[in-house]
Amino acid sequence: MTVLHDPAHAFVPYPSVDVPRASTGPLAGLSFAAKDLFDVAGYPTGGGSPLVLAMSGIKTRTAESVQRLLDAGASLVGKTVTDELAFSLNGLNAHFGAPINGAAPDRISGGSSSGSASAVSNRLVDTALGTDTGGSVRGPASHCGLYGLRPTHGRVSLAGSLDLAPSLDTCGWFARDIATFSRVANVLLEGDSTELPGTLRLLWPEDMWSLAVPAAREAHATAIERVRKALGEPEVITITLESLESLYWSFRYIQGREAWNTHGAMLTRYQPPLGPGVAERFAWSSQVTDAQVAEARAYRLKYTAHVDALLGRGGVLLMPTMPDIAPLRATGEADLEDYRNRALRMLATAGLCGLPQLSMPLSSRSGAPLGLSLLGPRGSDRALIALADRVASL
Repeated sequence: MTVLHDPAHAFVPYPSVDVPRASTGPLAGLSFAAKDLFDVAGYPTGGGSPLVLAMSGIKTRTAESVQRLLDAGASLVGKTVTDELAFSLNGLNAHFGAPINGAAPDRISGGSSSGSASAVSNRLVDTALGTDTGGSVRGPASHCGLYGLRPTHGRVSLAGSLDLAPSLDTCGWFARDIATFSRVANVLLEGDSTELPGTLRLLWPEDMWSLAVPAAREAHATAIERVRKALGEPEVITITLESLESLYWSFRYIQGREAWNTHGAMLTRYQPPLGPGVAERFAWSSQVTDAQVAEARAYRLKYTAHVDALLGRGGVLLMPTMPDIAPLRATGEADLEDYRNRALRMLATAGLCGLPQLSMPLSSRSGAPLGLSLLGPRGSDRALIALADRVASL
């Protein structure tokens, strides 16, 4: 396989570049890919947009997180397709195509880290970097049967990458198995504790579970018992997080304002043709008012304090990653947008609060994977991965 003859359509078809790496290190022998938001010396950075690609030029420096993997001995195969300007959850780029879901080829891979999830799920690389603003690692991980982490906000560097909504953007990664995932964690989360700072309490957010379709809730039953057994059968405490509508609109207003601040001037000046869904989201974002943003930011502070108090030092939310298995590739745009909006209500907590959430490939239905998530206190990223390792070893 070369990136110019990629059967999964996961890679942007840039000419191959020899990217130097360390000859030894903790990731020696692993191959990886990087979402085309990350700069890599010798490549342009396109961000899923022909206009951004045209203006990019060849980069002379490599993004910090990419460089850390190279310095640890991992070899870069190429740069992967992202949804246009990373402003989607569907994995359908109108300009560069739709990467194939290696776990369910008739279904979408999910976005905007679609190419990275596709490359890993199709076994073209061992691991891949993505970004997660509103669910763009967690969603594809669930859809493609992978482990995927949205880290604590700011924990993994995004230096040298394209922004979407900076107060929400994070750098995460994918792997098919927990051993590989943990090896990458040891590099990107070096020095973090593998233990929760307090006694484990497993929290059941009833309102989040209500967003999953009934068939998905049923499909998770076995995995839920497996998690409880692996973690020593702790008491499961049912909680309610907050108004899902307030959560959803606060997230959207903040994301929309920041996305427009990031890309609005460029879009206004050049007026490039944008793909379905992306065009409508940017048009909506341009109309978000100062009053809406102020209200959303005030809610964010209140909600974050509420969730922090619920979690305390050792609380971990056990929740579905997505409402259901991935929609079929033939699903219409209107239905995909409905699915996205339902998913955002489920995904927004980690984003608004800056908390780590790990999606684990533990469930399935109708032959397609379905992720189950652990969401913990800020800074518990490595501890969540250690919990997932216990579950995987059962």
